[in-house]
Amino acid sequence: MDFAIELDRIVKRYRTHLALDGVSFQMGRGVTGLLGPNGAGKSTLIKILLGLMRATSGSGRILGRDIAKQWRAIRSLVGYMPEDDCYIPGMSGVEMVRYSASLCGMPALEGLRRAHEILDFCGMGQERYRHVETYSTGMRQKLKFAQAIVHDPELLILDEPTSGLDPEERVAMLNRVRTLVVKQGKRALVSTHILPDVRQVCDDVVILARGRVTLCSSMEEVDRPDQAGLFIKTLEPIRAFADALARKYPVELQGETELFVAADHEGLEQELWLLSSETQVLIESIYPRTNSLEAVFINAVKETRDANS
Repeated sequence: MDFAIELDRIVKRYRTHLALDGVSFQMGRGVTGLLGPNGAGKSTLIKILLGLMRATSGSGRILGRDIAKQWRAIRSLVGYMPEDDCYIPGMSGVEMVRYSASLCGMPALEGLRRAHEILDFCGMGQERYRHVETYSTGMRQKLKFAQAIVHDPELLILDEPTSGLDPEERVAMLNRVRTLVVKQGKRALVSTHILPDVRQVCDDVVILARGRVTLCSSMEEVDRPDQAGLFIKTLEPIRAFADALARKYPVELQGETELFVAADHEGLEQELWLLSSETQVLIESIYPRTNSLEAVFINAVKETRDANS
């Protein structure tokens, strides 16, 4: 596989504090969510990936480049959106994006053309001509995202990209990330504490806790429950339907109109509709059992805390 990020036993120590403790993972294509509680080491890891900080030990590669020796080349291939604001007062939004383009070596006229193109993509209208210090939180997030992608990078590293956004703008931001990944083949590492964002946009997830990787998995694997089954909701009392279904499968009533059937759902759905017709009980919805990402996150963090206690 063509890995965007490959890390092998990365350690970062600040005197007596161990910020990263043997971090190893590989990031392929698509969007990877980087999760972890405060103090888990996410910011330190991002700084090491960008070449802003050297690891105490360990090795890593980004897009095939060594993070210790080829950090200049890495920065030209990576678009970084920081969590904190980073603007120059007195400059307009389009000037800020053009300035970012010039820092990447883009000629002035091409940089201006590209800045307008990217700001259009980010949904920014005439406000691009206003001074950036007058921007709302949502506008500043759009501006930072535009600065991160103006040079057409292969890899995006986005630190809390939806922080402070209202629900509509949050969805729009995530859709932009997904569009770049699906239609242009970009890769993205999204560091966030907003778990619904991870479920909406990410293909894989990495959880850091106390400087260690406690989970590195695809979202498909995360969602797969220990016990397969289907939740069924009906429009009327479900007792007759449940009694008929219980002759063949383990059934657990969830209320007067809901039940859970513990069985592999492949091929089961058609059988359920036939049983609905036989018992004259109308089905409102059928959906598979999945793990809660919140529960997976809490368990991953708890396991590390217990191991260190």
